[in-house]
Amino acid sequence: MTRILSVQTAFAPLALAGLLLSACASTTSTPPVSTGPAPSPPATPPPTTSPATTVSFASLVGWAEEDHVAALDAFRAGCGVAKDPAMARVCGLARNATVQDEPGARAFLEANFRVEPVRQKEGSDEGLLTAYFAPQYEARMSRNAEFTVPVRGVPADLVVLDLGAFEPSFVGKKITGHVEGPTFAPYPDRAEIEATPTDKPLAWMRPEELFFLQIQGSGVLVLPDGRRVRAVFAGTNGRPFVGIANAMRDKGLLPDNNTSGDAIRAWLADHRGPEADAIMRLNPRYVFFKTLPDDGKEPVGSAGAPLPPGRAIAIDPSRHAMGELYWLDAAAPKLAGAFPAYRRLAMTLDTGGAIKGDVRADLYMGSGAAAGAEAGRVRHTLRLYRLVPR
Repeated sequence: MTRILSVQTAFAPLALAGLLLSACASTTSTPPVSTGPAPSPPATPPPTTSPATTVSFASLVGWAEEDHVAALDAFRAGCGVAKDPAMARVCGLARNATVQDEPGARAFLEANFRVEPVRQKEGSDEGLLTAYFAPQYEARMSRNAEFTVPVRGVPADLVVLDLGAFEPSFVGKKITGHVEGPTFAPYPDRAEIEATPTDKPLAWMRPEELFFLQIQGSGVLVLPDGRRVRAVFAGTNGRPFVGIANAMRDKGLLPDNNTSGDAIRAWLADHRGPEADAIMRLNPRYVFFKTLPDDGKEPVGSAGAPLPPGRAIAIDPSRHAMGELYWLDAAAPKLAGAFPAYRRLAMTLDTGGAIKGDVRADLYMGSGAAAGAEAGRVRHTLRLYRLVPR
């Protein structure tokens, strides 16, 4: 398990406190990359930047065509994680309601919520929708010529420091590193970790597939004898997530309109070895896992609830709370082969290291290859609307 230590129990010297406080002036917490259980987001994030006025449900593009029954079912399943008393009250009403038809579900939602557009700090109402999925990959229990990289558990020397022990204003903020003599130092990046042998691999994978497993945060490993093992997020090295799509485009490795997940993964597989390794190491973030028996269910997000495919989003926990309900209006896809639009209700049930800002969301598509193919093509202009309990 990742150790989360108070400063007092981890280090005695007061000088270290001053050093870390000055260093942390420009340090932010680093939430995980979507689906696995993750460090809890702040209990009370700052309110999102929204106008004082509301808009009507009828003005939402696609609202009349929405599957309101499916939306209400997803709300019932996930709303229990909400901390807001008003949302908890509506959650109770929804769970006790006997509504099962389309008109009734739509009427319930319209009667119990009002709609507020979400805007960026600078006032823009446009942001970005991407998507993620729970992959299934082949794995081996011993290394061979094809399955060459280990799935690593959390290293024994990795420490997550709770900065709230230093200063009340840092409550909820953490930094990750390790102890080097009298110094607390950043944990090694991807390149250095990969150059260090591990004596306790959880499994062995193809390099590009482990890379994508780390991006998604969790998935299922399928062994040659048919056994299925769930690889679950357990921690990171604390380094920032850096996407490789733009770098591959800028280097001329992929065309501008085809930097989908499938295209990136295929290029990495075709160039397996030093060339692909150099590209993957542009992302210094490294994700560690733990393994559990596969129960066949959807993964659990950082809010602690299972993720309903197509109805759960990962968000920036500094801008949104868990268990909130949002209307997604995403169109103008940037990648070839993408669906033209995603317009639907979805719940905030997860977080992601690359998901930053008010109008930014990552839509969970489900598990397996088909979900992955769709998720990899989602890069749409997003308008986001928060459903506020009346």
